[in-house]
Amino acid sequence: MTQFLLVFILLGAAATAYVLLRGIFTMAGGKDITGEKSNRLMIARVVLQGLTVLLVAILFFVYGGMAGN
Repeated sequence: MTQFLLVFILLGAAATAYVLLRGIFTMAGGKDITGEKSNRLMIARVVLQGLTVLLVAILFFVYGGMAGN
């Protein structure tokens, strides 16, 4: 279970970094006049980041439960 969570945490972190970099390049390109695409990317980044943090919290809960035994 721990390895399963670690894989998803790494995937979540990689996806978050990808969306972050894509948002930076979108803003730097200056083609998104209305900011609509940048806003969508920011929301996606926040959601991915939140899910990744939730997975880390679950990992700590599971690991802490196993260490107490």
